[in-house]
Amino acid sequence: MQIKTILNRVQKFKSFVFGTVRWIEGASVPTLEVAIQPRINSRPVCSGCGCKRPGYDTLPERRFEFIPMWGNRVFFVYAPRRIECPDCGVRVERMPWVEGKHRLTEAYAWFLAGWAKRLSWKEVAEAFRTTWDHVFCSVERAVMWGREHQDLSGIEAIGVDEIAWQRGHRYLTLVYQIDGHCKRLLWIGEKRTVKTLIRFFRWFGKERGQALKFICSDMWKPYLKVIAKKAGQAIHILDRFHIMSHLSKAIDAVRAQEVKELKEKGYEPVLTKTRWLLLKRPENLTDKQEIRLADLLRYNLRSVRAYLLKEEFQFFWSYISPYWAGQFLDKWCTKTMRSRIDPMKKVARMLRRHRPLLLNWFRAKKQFSSGIVEGFNTKAKLTTRKAYGFRTYHAAEIALYHTLGALPVPKTTHVFF
Repeated sequence: MQIKTILNRVQKFKSFVFGTVRWIEGASVPTLEVAIQPRINSRPVCSGCGCKRPGYDTLPERRFEFIPMWGNRVFFVYAPRRIECPDCGVRVERMPWVEGKHRLTEAYAWFLAGWAKRLSWKEVAEAFRTTWDHVFCSVERAVMWGREHQDLSGIEAIGVDEIAWQRGHRYLTLVYQIDGHCKRLLWIGEKRTVKTLIRFFRWFGKERGQALKFICSDMWKPYLKVIAKKAGQAIHILDRFHIMSHLSKAIDAVRAQEVKELKEKGYEPVLTKTRWLLLKRPENLTDKQEIRLADLLRYNLRSVRAYLLKEEFQFFWSYISPYWAGQFLDKWCTKTMRSRIDPMKKVARMLRRHRPLLLNWFRAKKQFSSGIVEGFNTKAKLTTRKAYGFRTYHAAEIALYHTLGALPVPKTTHVFF
């Protein structure tokens, strides 16, 4: 089967035909050139208004890179026509295989963008003998097209969180859709401030913001403030993961302080190497750790009392009724405030301040949690690590949208693998 026949099957262009195919001698990489010619008596299309217009003149030949075949680079060769348009003036004709002034064909750009979801951009460039810039431009074009054509209707639940991006406490604010029928990255913003999240709601639109029913986030004050202002009608569910994280940090602080005190007083170092005994869930402990934890619980230490308070708090998540969950929370906070363990008292005061938001977990029937958001955050970190970090915010933004955004792609007559 001839190459022209294959191209006509998989990549046919209206008003254009494939001409001669020639092998380029002396090229560093095996290369094929395929000539493209306009059909006889066909009129060029204006790249501005899209109307057929009379020709003006013909420009020198240009080469447009197509998808490699059998390890050979393939280029389309075409001499673009200029047209004289009464509305747009003298313009270069619209060529259906390429967009604007790009030298990569549309098919090749989407081909590279598809592989960039599976491999790092550097590996894609090496595999298909192209440059990193070509891969990045292809991914960027795919993201721009997908963002313009994505469907934002029917969004009822979102999750808001941040990830560390670069050194120096630099963060990215990420907003995810976490509905049962669709889970994806919706929006990325630089930093984690009030202005950052306000930009999301401006982009999202007032109508869509008012249609939100559930919002998951942590207890970061800028998030709480903006969500209450922009989507006050939604049930705001606090991040269960971060609440337990605060308790774990409190236990760690108590243990570290108590280890120093025992050492200074010359007591037996019973708390040495016990950090993970106190932080891990009982069902995740090994047999040896279970035995050592049982031995440790015999001592009347602040670390042990803090651990028992944390394990007691786990019962909070097992309630169904918001009322009874609130009763348990009040009793637990009162008990903790009387424990004379300062880090734990700090957590209890924090939970009291956010009591209504904590109970929203039960009002939402436990349908939404931060587990989805944390899973997306892990994928986001892996995406940035694949390239060992991105030097610019724009590159990180493009990579995250491409990997996690579930963006649509245009329908084509043939899918290249």
